[in-house]
Formats: sequence, C-alpha cells, structure tokens
Amino acid sequence: MPSSAVVTLELARQLAALSSTLGRQIGVLINRRGTVLQVMVGDSGGIFIPSLEDHPLGRKALRGLRLIHTHLKDKNLTRDDLTDLALLRLDLIAAIAVRADGQPGAVQMAHLLPTGEDRKKIEIMDFPDTGYLAGGHGAFDFGEFVSALEGEMERQRLFEFDQTDKRERAILISVSARPKYELEESMEELKELAGSSGVLVLGTVIQRLKEVNPKYLMGEGKIKDLVIDALDKGATLLVFDQDLGPSQIKSITDLTELKVIDRSQLILDIFAKRAGTREGKVQVELAQLKYLLPRLTGKGTAMSRLMGGIGGRGPGESKLEIDRRRVRDRIHFLERQLKALSLARKQRKQRRVEKGLPIVSIVGYTNAGKSTLLNTLTRSSTTVEGRMFATLDTASRRIRFPRERELIITDTVGFIRDLPKDLMAAFRATLEELEDATLLLHLVDASNPRFPQQIDSVLKILEDLGLSKKPRLLVFNKVDMVPGQEAAALRTRYGALTISARDPSTLGPLLERLEHYIWGEPAGQTV
Repeated sequence: MPSSAVVTLELARQLAALSSTLGRQIGVLINRRGTVLQVMVGDSGGIFIPSLEDHPLGRKALRGLRLIHTHLKDKNLTRDDLTDLALLRLDLIAAIAVRADGQPGAVQMAHLLPTGEDRKKIEIMDFPDTGYLAGGHGAFDFGEFVSALEGEMERQRLFEFDQTDKRERAILISVSARPKYELEESMEELKELAGSSGVLVLGTVIQRLKEVNPKYLMGEGKIKDLVIDALDKGATLLVFDQDLGPSQIKSITDLTELKVIDRSQLILDIFAKRAGTREGKVQVELAQLKYLLPRLTGKGTAMSRLMGGIGGRGPGESKLEIDRRRVRDRIHFLERQLKALSLARKQRKQRRVEKGLPIVSIVGYTNAGKSTLLNTLTRSSTTVEGRMFATLDTASRRIRFPRERELIITDTVGFIRDLPKDLMAAFRATLEELEDATLLLHLVDASNPRFPQQIDSVLKILEDLGLSKKPRLLVFNKVDMVPGQEAAALRTRYGALTISARDPSTLGPLLERLEHYIWGEPAGQTV
C-alpha cells in the first residue's frame, strides 16, 4: 500500500467480502512500508493477535504496526480493541463495518495520544467510509500523521528523562496485604536497591489488598492498566517488591514484552555486578542459577553462554529440557568449585586459630558504613560507596594495640531484609566465618529512619546462621548526621556506642571497649 494510506479501497473490499462470506472477523497487521505482515481469521466476535516478538517495540514510542480488521455488527471498537492498541503500542487500530451486501461501510479508528496531565490517552475518530483512509488528495495522510504523532511522543518523553540515557527504566510495584506504612518503607528500600543496580526509576505503584491475586498479584484489569501506564512513560522494566513465583512471572510476562523481575532478582543482579573475588563470583552465579532453574518456562531461555559441546543434546529433548539440564550441570560444577574454595578458606582460618589472634567481625545492614569503619580503624582502602552492597567480598585486617597486642577485624557482606534464600545458601560458607569471631560488632546506620527494622533483620539473619548467642557489641554509626540529643537518646535506650566512621576522633571509646572486652573482661553475652 502507499505510505499515505491507512488501508486501500481494494483491501477494504476484500476484507469485507471474505468476512461476510465466512461470518468471521478478519484482520491484517501492516507495517509502515505498507507491507501486510499477518492475516488473522477470528470468530464473529473478535480476532486473536499472534505474538509480535519478530517485531519488537524497542525504545520507540510506537511499534510501527497498524491493525485493520472487520466488525460484522457495527464499526465501534471494543474495550479489548483499545486495550490491545495500548498494550501492543500499535500505530493505530481501525474497525471496518461490514454491510449486509458484503461491502465495507463506516470506519472507526483509534490511536494513542502523547501522555500528560489531564489528557486522555486514546483518541477515537469516525469516518463514513474507507475512502477517507485510502490516501490521496484531501484524505487522511497516514505517513504524515504517524510521523508527527511519534515525534510528539518522543518530545513528551524528553520531559520525563534524558533520551540518551541507556539505563533500564523501571516502574517499581508493591502489592501486599501488609499495612500501608510497611509497604511505603519497603518501597523506599526498593528505590535504593534500584539505584544501586543502575536502574532509572520512572515511578512507583503501591497497592494494598485484602487478598493478593495468586495469578497477577493484583486484578487483571489493574495489571493491564499498570503496564499501559508504564509503556506510556517509556519504561523497559517492571520491578515487583514481592517475590514472584514461576507461574506469576509467566502470567505477567504473557501480558507484556516489558522485562519483569522481582526483588530477589534485583538483589542478585547487584551482587553479580559487585562480586570481585573468584569465590564471590561463584557464589553469586550459583545463587542466580538456583533461582532461575524453576522459572525456565520456554520464553527467553537461551542458555548458550553456560555450557555446550558434544553430548549437550539428547534425542527428542526440547529446547527447554536442554536448557534446564545445562543449568543443573552448571550448578553441580559451581558447587564443586565452591567446596574447593571453602577448603582453602578453612586452611587460612586454621592458621589464624593457631596464632591465637582474637577476631572481631563487623556485621550490619547494607550501607551501614562497615567498610568505612574498617578503613578508618586500619588505615586501609577497601571499596567504599554510599549505596547498597557496594562491597561483597570479605576483607580482613589487623589492628595493633599497646603492649604488643593485636586482633583481626573483618568486614562481611551487608545484610538486608528478606535476603534471597538462594543467595543466603550460596554465601553461607562465607558467613560461617562469623562462627570463629570472638565478638560481633553490630554496626547500625543511625541516620536511617528504618534502623529499628534493620536491627531486627540483622538479628534474624544471625539467628538463622546459629549465631544469636555470639557476643555482640551494638554501635550506631553516622551520628554526625543526626541531632546531638538523638545520639544521646540512642546511647541510653540501647546501651550502645555512637560513632562516625569517617571521623577517627569518635572511635576512642570503641577501641577502649574492644580492648577491655578482648583482654580485660570475661566473655559475656552483652558487651
């Protein structure tokens, strides 16, 4: 078809005649070059649009396809038609009414509008016949129309974010029956995790329900509206604060081509970026594969980077079965590697035990300032960044005290609420080093308004690791960022020390407490 035509008179007549003869709706998908890519035969009430994976949306506002189809009763577009227009980001959708004599009648056409406050999202137009859509002098010019529409949509998006920014653009979603304040606090943490992962957050959605939908978390209509809004904003990613089961991920991804991940996947992604040592990389990949295995459903499951070669395929195996087997083989391989690395760590630990050096392990919520404290105490230079999980690899340093006494202080991976089980299992070997600690130094970010919940999360993880009875020293960090009376209240309320890890002058009481506990006081539960 010519570039100016939505549909030619000849094609409209063919569609109407066939639709009248068959008693079924007939539709065609056409690209902007005027080529018919798909022909669909439905029933009397609708048509089924096939997968458009061969024509991905990309980073453009519209897909570059238009849907023209017949209606046997009248020209009016249905709610399903308009939902498909928005979900699939079609250039436009048009319904041609089929008259009793089998000829095309009136046409109703709809297209998306640039988003904005107090503006409708879809415009619907009525035409008396298809002649107005066939291009030519005085008619509706499709080429000019779609070029102007997409250009305006792109300009509108410039106000939302920098178009040259290549980061993933996400909508963060929380759906739960928990109290609203808990959802809001959890959402703030999810924002921090997204920022740490290098994701640009375009918006957040919090929905508190009496009962969570087992298929979509929320209602089907609500999830479709959410996806449409995400597409309008130019999002490429949906991040759920709640862990999604395999069937939930499949149900949601069946509705949209946007990437769909949950909180655990986001944390795993951060760990994968931050892991520096060989052991850390093995632990993270193992956790990722254990998380992935039950979620392989046949969509986007190419695993060629993992394993291959002779014997990689069995007779009659499906691609999905091959992918699953490769993942299982890789998991077994990584577990063997982890055992070997664990043996080397035990040998290093044995040498420390033989020397009889006391060990103090810094534990705490992620971004509490553990690495900063280690650097200040030992004048070292481990990686320090003001974001979650900036460092993953355990670091050990020596501190010398008067009278030729010294101890080893270790910085461990940060904890977080609801740490993914697979990640917890993979890092258990590393965290087992805490068992050898003479004392756990529990560092807390005093400037974080959620610090009471963070303390509880750390204590729960220590309990899960069987370390709840290990002697513990509670220390509030970042007191330079809270009013003086608040710091005094924390010391009184929790019986804790208060410091600023960046300011060595505040660390004197901490060093005195460590020296007194290690060499001048019997071991006890509370220090």
